[in-house]
Amino acid sequence: MDSLGKLLQTGDWKGEKHVPVIHAPEEVKAGEDFEIAVSIGDAIKHPNTLEHHIAWIKVFYFEDGGKFPVELATFNFTAHGEAGAFTEPFGKTTVRLSKCGTIFAISYCNIHGLWENTAKIKVKE
Repeated sequence: MDSLGKLLQTGDWKGEKHVPVIHAPEEVKAGEDFEIAVSIGDAIKHPNTLEHHIAWIKVFYFEDGGKFPVELATFNFTAHGEAGAFTEPFGKTTVRLSKCGTIFAISYCNIHGLWENTAKIKVKE
């Protein structure tokens, strides 16, 4: 395999439990804070066991006309039943943007690999 991008899987999060769900407004005001949350399993719960779990989610922003994406957040989920503790695959961050662009979320399932989803964000003056 010569490209990591070819390994990213996608689908409709309503029917595929591995796809990250991006909770963000479609339109924001330039320079104002807003929240982005990401989760897995909103419609179909993903297992959360030592044998089968979501290990992490990364969130990126790529501004329209930009050259490179910017990493906004990384959420690591490290407890999968050890000593009765579990971390659910959900994360939230506060963001401020000045230009329209796309939010990318990538998740990693220890059995089923990498999954991605995107959401457009319109930034108004």
